[in-house]
Amino acid sequence: MKTPLTLVDVLLLLALFCISPWVAGSSSSYCKLTNTGEIRPHSVSITDFGAVGDGVTLNTKAFQNAIFYLNSFADKGGAKLFVPAGRWLTGSFDLISHLTLWLDKDAVILGSTISDDWPIIKPLPSYGRGRELPGERHRSLIYGCNLTNVVITGENGTIDGQGSIWWDWFHSKTLNYTRPHLVEIMNSTNVVISNLTFKNSPFWTLHPVYCSKVLVQNVTILAPSDSPNTDGIDPDSSSEVCIEDCYISTGDDLISIKSGWDEYGVEYARPSTNITIRRLTGQTTSAGIAIGSEMSGGVSEILVENILFFNSNMGIRIKTSPGRGGYVRNVYISNVSLIDVNVAIRFTGKYGEHPDSDYNPNALPTVERITIKHVSGENIKTAGVLEGIEGDDFHNICLANITLNVSSMHQWNCSHVQGFSDFVSPKTCHSLRERIFPQHISDCYQPPNFIAQMSSTWTDFIGMSIALPDESSKS
Repeated sequence: MKTPLTLVDVLLLLALFCISPWVAGSSSSYCKLTNTGEIRPHSVSITDFGAVGDGVTLNTKAFQNAIFYLNSFADKGGAKLFVPAGRWLTGSFDLISHLTLWLDKDAVILGSTISDDWPIIKPLPSYGRGRELPGERHRSLIYGCNLTNVVITGENGTIDGQGSIWWDWFHSKTLNYTRPHLVEIMNSTNVVISNLTFKNSPFWTLHPVYCSKVLVQNVTILAPSDSPNTDGIDPDSSSEVCIEDCYISTGDDLISIKSGWDEYGVEYARPSTNITIRRLTGQTTSAGIAIGSEMSGGVSEILVENILFFNSNMGIRIKTSPGRGGYVRNVYISNVSLIDVNVAIRFTGKYGEHPDSDYNPNALPTVERITIKHVSGENIKTAGVLEGIEGDDFHNICLANITLNVSSMHQWNCSHVQGFSDFVSPKTCHSLRERIFPQHISDCYQPPNFIAQMSSTWTDFIGMSIALPDESSKS
């Protein structure tokens, strides 16, 4: 005869063993906001403007002229610029609102290897300078500002930044300005990037900054493992961002959520919030999922689920520093598989790197309510290195249902962190060993509507041969 479970027992089991589909519906309505296959009433080919797809002819003027022409249809349902099969060499060009940039499956847009073909623009106000060098920065290959309803998509065509020349300039310290991104969309809303391959970015690959309602879906991002700072996707001071069904292999963080740098990010005060990342696979010499280190405008309401990282340095990482200010809070990471990863979870409270000497060293970041659960790992060298800041502990760090096959004696190393854990192997640090259940459930972040979703699945859960007590039998 089964021993009846109490109502509290069922709640605890639901909270601990919930599966990802219950979570996904609560967080990502913006993943469905935009139709990537939207039909535009007007369409032209880049060849209509004299472009030559031989990989040698520079087609910057053709792209600029085509988009200038299509701007006349922005208030008539928008337009589509078709890039057929071929190798289309170009310098930087701007997008417009209500535009679809569509690449044929055999189309390759190639970034010019001449730095003058990537114009110089002002630094981002939330950074105060170029990220690498003081002053201005190179504009991305594909750039857009103050746009709405813009789509970059196709039939798995390729956008190749030919970044090796930029990496050489970086290593030789001969750059005069910060390197360009491959795609940067700024101050825009309703942005879709899908069904394409992005290769060899000079710097960060996809950079939506000061944007809202952004969908990045079914893209492949590639760069050599030794290419410097070739992040995959960096949502920056952006909200309602969905990244799903992507494969990324680069020389830096696969996903890095940012929100401005030190005093400039604090003053600009635009957080990254409501971001969903799911069904992501990849490998990197850095971290799979990173937050920071530029997070001075704040990062919150982050959902990450159904992730696989392999042959990587780190799985999950939070980076910050005294002087950053800002906050990282309400982060929920679930269903993560790690294979051949050096450090499964790493928090760094003294990352350093400041834009100038004007930052306030007493501007301490707040890191709190970080939940990481349902993580498995094979051939992991170190389970976790969790380093907060003296006098500024990271708190309410919650780890649950984590099983890591650790190959070294260095399992966990913690300082200035406080939190709770359940079912973590190898056993975590003493500062995290107090159990989550039952008294600390409310201290651990769960996505919005999580409790309501548990209630909605009540019948299914009871059907798993769990007997609830008979309320009528109580005296």
